[in-house]
Amino acid sequence: MTKIAFAILLLFTSALSAQKKNSKPISAERLQIAREMDNSIRTELLNKWYPQSADTVYGGFLSSYTYDFKPTGAQDKMIVTQARHTWTNAKAAEAYPHVRYYKTGTKHGFKFLRDVMWDKTYGGFYNLVDRQGNDKSDKRKPKEAYGNAFGIYALAAYYKATKDTSALNLAKKAFAWMEKHSHDPIHKGYYQHLQRDGTPIVRDNTVPSTSDLGYKDQNTSIHLLEAFTELYAVWPDNLLRQRLQEMLILIRDVITTPKGNLVLFLKPDWTPVSFRDSSQSFILRHRNLDHVSFGHDVETAFLMLEASHTLGLKNDKATMTIAKRMVDHALTNGWDNTVGGFYDEGYYFKDKPGISIILETKNWWAQAEGLNTLLLMADHFPNDNMRYFDKFKQLWQYSQKYLIDHVNGDWYEGGLDKQPEKRTALKGHIWKATYHHYRSLSNCIARLHGKGEMFH
Repeated sequence: MTKIAFAILLLFTSALSAQKKNSKPISAERLQIAREMDNSIRTELLNKWYPQSADTVYGGFLSSYTYDFKPTGAQDKMIVTQARHTWTNAKAAEAYPHVRYYKTGTKHGFKFLRDVMWDKTYGGFYNLVDRQGNDKSDKRKPKEAYGNAFGIYALAAYYKATKDTSALNLAKKAFAWMEKHSHDPIHKGYYQHLQRDGTPIVRDNTVPSTSDLGYKDQNTSIHLLEAFTELYAVWPDNLLRQRLQEMLILIRDVITTPKGNLVLFLKPDWTPVSFRDSSQSFILRHRNLDHVSFGHDVETAFLMLEASHTLGLKNDKATMTIAKRMVDHALTNGWDNTVGGFYDEGYYFKDKPGISIILETKNWWAQAEGLNTLLLMADHFPNDNMRYFDKFKQLWQYSQKYLIDHVNGDWYEGGLDKQPEKRTALKGHIWKATYHHYRSLSNCIARLHGKGEMFH
């Protein structure tokens, strides 16, 4: 029996076992989608990246690839990308234990995080290094909470997969560094931009109005929530629990608006950064700081529920209510009712009714996160009039038609229905690795088989 055949047999055995445990049989439709997703992971994603992306000369992973998977460019290495590759290999090692490389790959990534990306003088992870490992971080903001969050995320996953205590120790060290330097003891949450020694960067009048320097933000916050969730699952420390709860409450009750969308950027005291009272041209010039990001909203709905579940919060109706509101808002205002998919950006202009779509492209990661969250909502609310499962199926069909490259592998950066030029764009760069779509598909497979957590 081949290794692939054996893996498929294991999946079907698990599915049959899950059916026996559940009172409701798993439908043939769900199992068919699970097979399609598993096949896509194995033959159109992981096998394209690994082991070829491992940099056997300088360590870590190569980040930049052409549309047909040829390495290209200087191959700078960002903490976010390196951590995501390390995390993906750790999770793949657990999901596909018959493939020997993934455990090797996650160890390879861990060594690079430990030996190169970690600043041995001041602590914390460098944001960017060149291929050889020399610091190339932006001198205005050399370290970021966002990148350090992903470092912690990867280390916790690597430890879970391998039980290598040196990784857990570094994760604890990184958390302590964040606690000392990035955490805001007054207003709570974390400062995003830091000097090399960890000193938070304060925004002043010399900073351009279009710059995010010195602001707190939702993206850093949700990924700190994600990282602390991963770490708490393997290290249930009391202070870590406090910080995880703190981030959950901040995101749910402060950063999310009553409508159900996230505020993108905020001042240190969590006052929203908004340009809604300005002219439309001024608003659009500052769109990077102020818009509705439907992809982040659906991603955050899942991350909040995952955090609540990991914390052991029973019957957490408050978090589920907000999570559902976020998904419903995204479906109502940012969903393409013709072919499916979430648009990238919307805006509530004060002189226009409702919301306006200001960027109708469909980024790959937003659709991946949408699959994961829509299926979660479908299983929680099977009879809801939002018809989550129908939307999930439509989004999977959309992804197969417009996002997954069935010839060269991986996902296009944007849906070809809106951006046909993405067919020959880079498949990989420092902001595009394997994490979003691997996590989504693997979570969906488990849930389709009846093994996903319900997050009660």
